[in-house]
Amino acid sequence: MRPIHALAAGLTAALIAAPALAGPKLYAVENTENYCPAGLQPVTMNGVICCGTPNQPQTYQQVKRHPAQRGHAPRATRVARTCAEGEKGCH
Repeated sequence: MRPIHALAAGLTAALIAAPALAGPKLYAVENTENYCPAGLQPVTMNGVICCGTPNQPQTYQQVKRHPAQRGHAPRATRVARTCAEGEKGCH
């Protein structure tokens, strides 16, 4: 194998393995109580709350919020019209 191919294969393997080596995502939890030892705070990992230091900039609640709020359009009200007999456009 040529050196350039070996280098490319090594870089590819490193990039594929990088997310697995990064560790689990620890999100801070929004709450007022902190029963953790000094220097630690409540974090969540895979939905379980425990003590630790977060490694993500967002809180767990911010991640779980829906990204876009959907507005509701007002319903159209149907107005009954009285039309003269034979007039176009009346039902």
